Amino acid sequence: MPASPAAPRPNAVVAVLALAGIVVSLMQTLVIPIVPELPKLLDAPASDAAWVVTATLLAAAVATPVVGRLGDMVGKRRMLLFSLVLLIAGSAVCGLSDTLVPMVVGRAMQGLSAAVIPLGISIMRDELPAERLAGATALMSASLGVGGALGLPIAALIADNLDWHMLFWLSGGLGALALVMVLILVPESAVRTGGRFDVPGGLGMAAGLVCLLLAISKGADWGWTSGTTLGLFAAAVLVLLVWGRWELRTPQPLVDLRTTARRQVLFTNLASIAVGFSMFAMSLVLPQLLQLPEATGYGLGRSLLTAGLVMAPSGLVMMAFAPVSAKVSTSRGPKVTLMIGALIVAAGYGLNIVLMSEVWHLALVSCVIGAGIGFTYGAMPALIMSAVPAGETAAANSLNTLMRSIGTSVASAVAGVVLAQMTVTLGGFALPSQDAFKVVMGIGAGAAVLAFVIASFIPRHRSTAGAADPAPADGVEARATSAH
Repeated sequence: MPASPAAPRPNAVVAVLALAGIVVSLMQTLVIPIVPELPKLLDAPASDAAWVVTATLLAAAVATPVVGRLGDMVGKRRMLLFSLVLLIAGSAVCGLSDTLVPMVVGRAMQGLSAAVIPLGISIMRDELPAERLAGATALMSASLGVGGALGLPIAALIADNLDWHMLFWLSGGLGALALVMVLILVPESAVRTGGRFDVPGGLGMAAGLVCLLLAISKGADWGWTSGTTLGLFAAAVLVLLVWGRWELRTPQPLVDLRTTARRQVLFTNLASIAVGFSMFAMSLVLPQLLQLPEATGYGLGRSLLTAGLVMAPSGLVMMAFAPVSAKVSTSRGPKVTLMIGALIVAAGYGLNIVLMSEVWHLALVSCVIGAGIGFTYGAMPALIMSAVPAGETAAANSLNTLMRSIGTSVASAVAGVVLAQMTVTLGGFALPSQDAFKVVMGIGAGAAVLAFVIASFIPRHRSTAGAADPAPADGVEARATSAH
């Protein structure tokens, strides 16, 4: 690996890492415009073509905690570069694919790059001055939403006007740009734990997560009471219980469950699941409302490109509110920031229930919810990093990112059930009813309120400026230390 830069330049480090985060988060929405066409494009049944989306989800879930732990052990910049190489390689495989198997392989490789954002946050903790840390980590965390929001209109524009393979060549090109910028401008952290990688722990976590997320993501297709779905849920519980017992007994675990069980980390992760759920509910409801035919009486009959353009400002709002989130965290503590963000998200969904008949209504709602997500996503890394040792930040941030992903997966499953059960018939086709959308929005608001309640149990710490090494007694009180 080429030598890292001699001295970190804070502005450059923040800009490059945020760019890398946006590029990776584009993978969420990259294929949405072509999903209906995938069976024809790949000459595969619709049920098999769905693996183009599912493979990315599963690969990201497995890779995020594993790569985060390796980052703590062997170098965060090194693993960030490795993740970007996987993204570029996966994009190239997809760009050259016309059949299902190589496309699924390429999309899985893209999913393996998902650890870039938690790795970037951890690099910031190690390299930036204390006074820059809160704002930088809030911006990096918000990049997850920014890339997802901006990706939809860009992907729709390409899919409508160019060969669909250009979607993947674009993502590969952006990944290559991020790789070069990281090589030039981002230093390698000196904070490492070393040690031996927990291979049984990695395999156990991967098996448990695959069973869990596969059951959640495919349950609607297979049937929630089918033997396959129930068997996967049962296998997930059994495997994760055995995995947890192993992690508690091995001297160098993949995930330090004792640290994870500390009050601040535990309740932050639980709140993250609820926040991930509430964020994704917006992504499922608003585009459908925008695209459903006007003949339904509530659909707005817009194109996918228009829907993407309506959603895009929410990503910009997330980024704009990152420094506001940081200021609130510095003055009042990240717990307060997380609670404020959760209430804003809940208010956004409440607004959506009464304002859903005009395009500007949905643009306003997406911006309000985006502002709330910006607050919450900025607060969560600060809460995690102030409660774990410097040598565990990448693994801890990666686990927190995984919790959000589990929340989004559950949101997709729950919303899918509601929208499939509450329908109206138009032209011989069953479409989700207006009440179905209101129910999903109500559930999204409820998830945000749940995040607020969970966050209220987090111990309050006013200082977020630096890293913290939890005291060994109970981990609730943290002792501020330098990142080096």
